Amino acid sequence: MDGADGTVRLGALNMKAGRGFDLDQDVAVSSPVTRQKAAAAKQFIENHYKNYLQGLQERKERRRALQRKAEEAQISSEEQEEMMRNLERRETEYMRLQRRKIGIDDFEQLTVIGKGAFGEVRLCRAKSTGEIFAMKKLKKSEMLSRGQVEHVRSERNLLAEVDSRCIVKLFYSFQDSDFLYLIMEYLPGGDIMTLLMREDILSEDVARFYVAESILAIHSIHQHSYIHRDIKPDNLILDRNGHLKLSDFGLCKPLDEKYSSILLEEENLTSQESTSDAEAWLMPKEQLQQWKRNRRALAYSTVGTLDYMAPEVLLKKGYGMECDWWSLGAIMYEMLIGYPPFCSDDPRITCRKIINWRTCLKFPDEPKISVEAKDLICHLLCDVETRLGTRGVEELKAHPWFTGVQWEKLYEMEAAYKPTVTGDLDTQNFEKFPEIDGPPSAIPEVGPWRKMLASKDTNFIGFTFKKSDIVKSLESSGTDMRSNGPPKAPSLVSLLGQMDLQETVIPECEQKQET
Repeated sequence: MDGADGTVRLGALNMKAGRGFDLDQDVAVSSPVTRQKAAAAKQFIENHYKNYLQGLQERKERRRALQRKAEEAQISSEEQEEMMRNLERRETEYMRLQRRKIGIDDFEQLTVIGKGAFGEVRLCRAKSTGEIFAMKKLKKSEMLSRGQVEHVRSERNLLAEVDSRCIVKLFYSFQDSDFLYLIMEYLPGGDIMTLLMREDILSEDVARFYVAESILAIHSIHQHSYIHRDIKPDNLILDRNGHLKLSDFGLCKPLDEKYSSILLEEENLTSQESTSDAEAWLMPKEQLQQWKRNRRALAYSTVGTLDYMAPEVLLKKGYGMECDWWSLGAIMYEMLIGYPPFCSDDPRITCRKIINWRTCLKFPDEPKISVEAKDLICHLLCDVETRLGTRGVEELKAHPWFTGVQWEKLYEMEAAYKPTVTGDLDTQNFEKFPEIDGPPSAIPEVGPWRKMLASKDTNFIGFTFKKSDIVKSLESSGTDMRSNGPPKAPSLVSLLGQMDLQETVIPECEQKQET
């Protein structure tokens, strides 16, 4: 409709001669949902080109590395050209593998081995290769309603970023309309909690081995500026050989972010009431036995356990990496004594004990532990200023209790304890869970691309990850390398000539392919 000033009105737009389009200031041009979808599309496009450019740079580096190696070996120019053609063919195959979308339909869901407040952990088998993984399945609606989006994002980012033999490896992460999925390596040895429930207490030699491996694991994430914030026995998992790996990064935080605890906001945790009477804080033996019987149920509850949390976390003060070392001190105490130092049937009492640790940290007459072990525990369960590890991991390693520990060879030597594992699908070292929800659905959950822009999914843009070990990917593909005999995965020697190039020519890359 024409206005008196010559303006042609087109809905919310004014079009004036010689001036193009003019937007009414008081009219919203888009709904919140539209703006959310636009932001999601923007992030998707940015991620796509970021990963494309990263992959391009990595391909150039691999080519230069192969050229240097060939020149050092002084092979002929014809052989060099052939090696380059082989590399290009392998790179093409690798990119094809990376472009393939991974979804829940690619895995056969098997036994449940863990349950938590927001989902479950289930054994699964890759349909294409038969490999066994652990699948962590999280319900999106629960994550959103309980404000856990940033936590699951941090967990995914840490697992994708940190490549260490001390932490559980992530192979894939993806999502469908209702769930988030993390496909990780399966460690059949169970967790330290299971070991403690079986053994009650550990010898100092066994405890020393696992505390030392825990130090290496915690330090590996601290090096990447992450704090775990939930170090406890059920997050320390054993592989089939008995070596320890750190898992469950749902509460981890990047160090450069400011945050505080939200636990028990209305409680006066600093109350000194009754602290003069130390006996009032001790648990009778009957209550300790009851606590031990209930510990697994508490671990799976929504509240969780507070037994290993540092006082500065509970007090909502600023804190850093040193809070993880307090948790390790509490675990070490439990390994040697048989229960955590501040345990109670009432979480509020536990919190008050932790905050009043000067009064409540006691060592029983039995079992007896060495002077060095007690000294280390006291230098972990203490003020931040005097806590070992606050000034670096080396001061922890230098403690007399670790005398004789070969830190560089811990993961090469025989473990202090070897769990019983009878096969790839063995779950005897994990709790048994009934299939209360019935068998997993066989209906494909992977919908059209438009589902990515559904309102609840925009919170999880960038969640998808595929571990891109080019060596393993190329060797497992077997494309164009099959003979008339049984299928055989090609080796790097067959791909790139008679040279040992596995580490120098094609290093592991961590390209992240977004859906």
